[in-house]
Amino acid sequence: MTVGERYDVTDAVQERLRRWRLVLGGGPADGTGCALSGRDTAMDAALAALYGKGDKSPTGRTGRDRSAGLGGSAPSVARWLGDIRTYFPSSVVQVMQRDAIDRLGLATLLLEPEMLEAVEADVHLVGTLLSLNKAMPETTKETARAVVRKVVEDLEKRLATRTRATLTGALDRSARVSRPRHHDIDWNRTIAANLKNYLPEYRTVVPERLIGYGRASQSVKKEVVLCVDQSGSMAASVVYASVFGAVLASMRSVSTRLVVFDTAVVDLTDQLDDPVDVLFGTQLGGGTDINRALAYCQSRISRPAETVVVLISDLYEGGIRDEMLKRVAAMKASGVQFVTLLALSDEGAPAYDREHAAALAALGAPAFACTPDLFPEVMAAAIEKRPLPIPDAV
Repeated sequence: MTVGERYDVTDAVQERLRRWRLVLGGGPADGTGCALSGRDTAMDAALAALYGKGDKSPTGRTGRDRSAGLGGSAPSVARWLGDIRTYFPSSVVQVMQRDAIDRLGLATLLLEPEMLEAVEADVHLVGTLLSLNKAMPETTKETARAVVRKVVEDLEKRLATRTRATLTGALDRSARVSRPRHHDIDWNRTIAANLKNYLPEYRTVVPERLIGYGRASQSVKKEVVLCVDQSGSMAASVVYASVFGAVLASMRSVSTRLVVFDTAVVDLTDQLDDPVDVLFGTQLGGGTDINRALAYCQSRISRPAETVVVLISDLYEGGIRDEMLKRVAAMKASGVQFVTLLALSDEGAPAYDREHAAALAALGAPAFACTPDLFPEVMAAAIEKRPLPIPDAV
């Protein structure tokens, strides 16, 4: 081993010890024997404030074997929020904020404008703000709306273009015609349908049947109903559904309805031009009555064969289970494309009612978790009435 290689090995070992020291939090029992200095000391203090052993939380309240050196004051918490944004990447900051909010009672401090200005905005923070909406003082509401709007606009930039492109293609394909004009011919499908007419001597296919797309029109081709469970566990799904609802509503060839529910049903369709208004029109928490929500959606369907209903729920039904299943069966029998999503988020499937999921699958409406990136493909498949792209792990 050369001198340079020895130094490389030594540096790698020291870096590993440094990382373990930051993870373990120090003390005589950490076993690393590694001393921190400079920036690492500040990082360690920020981590210890949230994850250190002890009896108090960052708000001065008792936590589950966690403590903090933040105290209960807003200025101390604001400084800590600034520190973690300085020392850690955005993805890590969001995790630490979520831990502080969920486990250490920081949610109440988000009712103060200076706190909202200090946090890293993401989908989970929006969910927390929506759950606090009714308790939020007027002095905080404008700041909260600005935070929510920033997240919503970022999501729209990420999701809108691909969603519109994917669904426009699906809508055009669903309007396929047998005598298309030249510019409307779907050459891939036309060639596949006429391979039997291949002439080897001319090395060409003679198409007896042309397959093409119908010309795009301004008329409504499909109706989409998003029926979203607004119970507390579905916060991220509510945020994404509101954004997708606004994107779909901007497409002239799709008529979009957004319905949110707990034990009551609220139709937010008239607010779809601004997803921030939609989100502040929801009320996270409460019970769940899927049957009532589906009854409302069913009553608003005028063209069953051209309608896609998307139920987004963890399926913990507080209403009448048998009636819920009968409604799904009736809608499918009438020609409605019915999609059941256990979640619309990046977090995978939540806890959900497996018995209800199995019953829906038996009706031909399998329930699965869907990421925002997959959602356009799911909708395209439903519009074209082909099998849904269900992920392997459900």
